[in-house]
Amino acid sequence: MPRETAPALKDWFDEARFRSVASLLAGLHPRFDRRRFLRLGLEGLDELSLMQRLRRMTEATRSALPLGYLDSLDVLHRLAPQLGHAFVAVYPPDFVGLYGRGHFDESMAALRFLTPYGSSEFAVREFLRDDLPRALSTMREWAEDPDEHVRRLASEGCRPRLPWSFRLAGLIEDPRPALSILEALRSDPSLYVRKSVANHLNDISRDHPEIVLDTLRRWDLDDPRSAWIARRGLRTLVKQGQRAALALLGAGEAARVRIDAFRVEPARIRLGEELGLALELVSTSPKPQRLVVDYLVHYARPSGLASEKVFKWKELELGPGESVKLAKRQTIRDFSTRRHHPGRHKVELQINGERLAEGEFVLGD
Repeated sequence: MPRETAPALKDWFDEARFRSVASLLAGLHPRFDRRRFLRLGLEGLDELSLMQRLRRMTEATRSALPLGYLDSLDVLHRLAPQLGHAFVAVYPPDFVGLYGRGHFDESMAALRFLTPYGSSEFAVREFLRDDLPRALSTMREWAEDPDEHVRRLASEGCRPRLPWSFRLAGLIEDPRPALSILEALRSDPSLYVRKSVANHLNDISRDHPEIVLDTLRRWDLDDPRSAWIARRGLRTLVKQGQRAALALLGAGEAARVRIDAFRVEPARIRLGEELGLALELVSTSPKPQRLVVDYLVHYARPSGLASEKVFKWKELELGPGESVKLAKRQTIRDFSTRRHHPGRHKVELQINGERLAEGEFVLGD
């Protein structure tokens, strides 16, 4: 039986959604022009991407709701809880980011209110771009908020390289103005918040690894919440095999192991099939050691120059003379960010930043 194709993300903003939002807005304000909203919103909708459809809904609302910006906020406050979809509910914050930059205090308060319904992480970046110190000052207050969605917004909104948004050039150049927000959240009880803090640190590590390392050296990594953030926030540096990052995770020393087997099977596969990796390690150290095990795939390219990608495998403690068997399976399939090409692919085993063994497979036509 053929596998059903998953609906495209952009269909979150399909014709039915526009009609549903039109009905909600008509119920919230008697002068809302439903016909105008639908005419503007649905024109050429099929050709638009997800984020273009989001912006289209914002612009159609502004055109069809005959109110000034501040009065429109009241309508959006009442609309957001009724939207019933976390990403569709990003559209009221988008309205704030697009039209509210001349009303800083009211707009920032609106973003704080709206973010539990649909994250304000994209919209708040407009205010950061306009006035970084002022926006960060407000977001530092959000880091103390009792609502986890607001605390997450404090970190997520000022990530230097937030996906699906523009980069914050000022924080890429110097991320230190936002560090007090991360410090306030370094042991947050919410995993939702901690994931954001870790991703923020990982963003910084791409441009300023020493700032991330110095920050984490000041943290109490015996605290399991802070330690969780550190492991995830250091992932890019660990994949690069940076000793200082590995040391913070307790794996800074070279692995003292014997590799009895490293298998890459089958030797030849086709796109869509599974690759199997298997490994047996024996400790040759007289003391316990922490091991960070990764593997690299060198993807064949038509140019003949392979491109490598590092994948996480396992973090473990291995006692003196102890052995462990590891196994991993990975489906080789195309993604929007990676297309595979036929040819020989090398696979390397990396432990504590050192490449200790290799195998290969051939991807057939």
